[in-house]
Amino acid sequence: MITQPHDLLRCFGAGDPLYERYHDEEWGQPVHGDAALYERMVLEGFQSGLSWLTILRKREGFREAFAGFDPAAVAAFDGDDVERLMADANIVRNRRKIEAAITNAQAVVDLQAQGRSLDEVVWSHRPAAREARPADWTQVPASTDDSKALAKELKSLGFVFVGPTTMYALMQACGLVDDHIAGCIGAR
Repeated sequence: MITQPHDLLRCFGAGDPLYERYHDEEWGQPVHGDAALYERMVLEGFQSGLSWLTILRKREGFREAFAGFDPAAVAAFDGDDVERLMADANIVRNRRKIEAAITNAQAVVDLQAQGRSLDEVVWSHRPAAREARPADWTQVPASTDDSKALAKELKSLGFVFVGPTTMYALMQACGLVDDHIAGCIGAR
């Protein structure tokens, strides 16, 4: 019998209020706009090899450290900013990931200068909806042909740290695919 909100079936995140809120209100919901997609791309990159909950707990620190994920502001970061970020305990301090976040901000700015947008690039790789919801996590792929194509296009546009698995996680988080497990309260 369901008597408490945490008794509801979630495909992930149950037991931690921050994680539950992310699952219930954000993961899998459509995300548009270059700054919002850039934020998710950066966070997915930083998550690589770590728990998503670690990133969620540091999310506000990331927002402060990376100028609210304003691509133009981050694109202007220099070596001093990299060192500042390496000393910031409020984020994950990984030089490659920090440098990738700056490179990717520059790529977003370059896209915009060409009259394009990160939103347009990402959403152009949205696959057709599945006919059936996955029964469990074994039916959810780590990457797909669509995430491979997105990664390839982003790399051709100057983005880094955007492999097919990371881009599939981005597609899940930003609502391009709906991987909530059958019976999950997040299923649309």
